[in-house]
Amino acid sequence: MSTGLFDLAGRTAVVTGCNTGLGRAMALGLAQAGADIVGINRSGSADLGSEVAALGRRYVDLRADLSERGGEQALIDAAAATSGRIDILVNNAGIIRRRAAIDFSESDWDDVMELNLSAVFRLSQAAARRFVAQGRGGKIVNVASMLSFQGGVRVPSYTASKSGVLGLTRALANEWAPLGINVNAIAPGYMDTNNTAELRADAQRNDAILARIPAGRWGSPADLAGAIVFLASDAASYVHGHTLAVDGGWLAR
Repeated sequence: MSTGLFDLAGRTAVVTGCNTGLGRAMALGLAQAGADIVGINRSGSADLGSEVAALGRRYVDLRADLSERGGEQALIDAAAATSGRIDILVNNAGIIRRRAAIDFSESDWDDVMELNLSAVFRLSQAAARRFVAQGRGGKIVNVASMLSFQGGVRVPSYTASKSGVLGLTRALANEWAPLGINVNAIAPGYMDTNNTAELRADAQRNDAILARIPAGRWGSPADLAGAIVFLASDAASYVHGHTLAVDGGWLAR
């Protein structure tokens, strides 16, 4: 098999929430495969641009609060203006709020659902319009979660939003596959990021999670690089509506 199937040279990838954690690792993975990166973040990263440049690729920094409605098409059009086109959208930006469901506030519900699910739809819609206008198809990769498959504890809005991401991925794939647009998702397992700091700090929860993971370790953000390159590349041209778990075997246990 030719490695050219995974070559992203000459393509532009828009990655939301890439100034840290999983998004950062996926942006660097795409850049290593040859893609230029347009990051959409609420705040910047001091060294991501220089790391992308060191790989011989271009990094463009766009700032936006994706929880605020409106402006998605303008963002996608601004991203496309950097190179004349976009080829890939990675919907990674998200938040989590932890509290017992009986005490969960309406604002914590709404904030998580707005960014984790509604913004994903709006950006995907804007990107699809751009792909159709370009006449070349494109790739959309959403970031789901283990809680797209399971209920979780003390994270009702996060679970609902990530379950919605899995369903939305399938729904959009059904409509957009005939347009040459691949819509898929990655479901990261338990990763060593800021979002899981509270879990890792709880010795009992940490040990219970590790005991369930066949690989025997928390995932690293870098573990997502191969998966994102695959789904963004020609190697996945016949993959539509799939959510790929990168979980150390968690779901197989």
